[in-house]
Amino acid sequence: MHSHLKLVVALGTAVLILSAGIAAAEKPTTVRAGNLELTLNGGFTPKTLSRTKLTPIDFFGSGAIRTIDGTHPPALQEFILETDKSAEFTTEGLSICRSSQLQSQDSDHARAICEDSIIGTGVGKAEIAFPEQKPIPVTSPLTIFNGGAKGGVTTVFVHVYITVPTPAAIVTTVKISKIDRGRFGLKSVASIPKIAGGSGSATYFGFSIDKKYTYRGKRISVLSAKCPDGKLTAHGTAVFSDGTRASAEILRVCTPKD
Repeated sequence: MHSHLKLVVALGTAVLILSAGIAAAEKPTTVRAGNLELTLNGGFTPKTLSRTKLTPIDFFGSGAIRTIDGTHPPALQEFILETDKSAEFTTEGLSICRSSQLQSQDSDHARAICEDSIIGTGVGKAEIAFPEQKPIPVTSPLTIFNGGAKGGVTTVFVHVYITVPTPAAIVTTVKISKIDRGRFGLKSVASIPKIAGGSGSATYFGFSIDKKYTYRGKRISVLSAKCPDGKLTAHGTAVFSDGTRASAEILRVCTPKD
């Protein structure tokens, strides 16, 4: 199976999900919806790109979720991302990992089992809140795996592992498909499973994608982009368990060259 799909690198999520190593020059975007505050950031290198030809790039991104009043936030259930048609995401010829291979595995074992299908790494944080108890913060390595393509849809898995209240792998499934909507050429939908039976909520996620590999004698970059008009854009919507929706449009500048 393979994919050859367009993907902007102005914003990543969840799903497909954002990195602790984010370029400091990028300005974060913060949106508020009711009691929730969502802060997203993202960047890519190099910034100078061909106007017409795809150039390999590395992507870095991050996201943080908090409540204005400091209470435990509702769980992030879904992240929908529409991305710029001037960038591309491809896993053609790359090894495939299945969700069943990641379930019940800690981070080290998951990475060892599906080592050749890793396309990105980072960190994820969550808060576990039980009734009448102080919320418990948890942190885990985050790993992004290629799940293959079928019927025009590419699957990506995002794996984290928590040890509170009991050890458990949290595997988020991201479905990526082509669209044709003005500026946007790709739609990614990340479905986040319940954390700690619904008592856990994501509070931070960050990752980098810089995968390069060789297929049929050709060097391939998972992410590449061109810069026809000096910018790349994306529109993201986060959906939470209490029904709250937070949306934002992100723009990142690039320098076009002939």
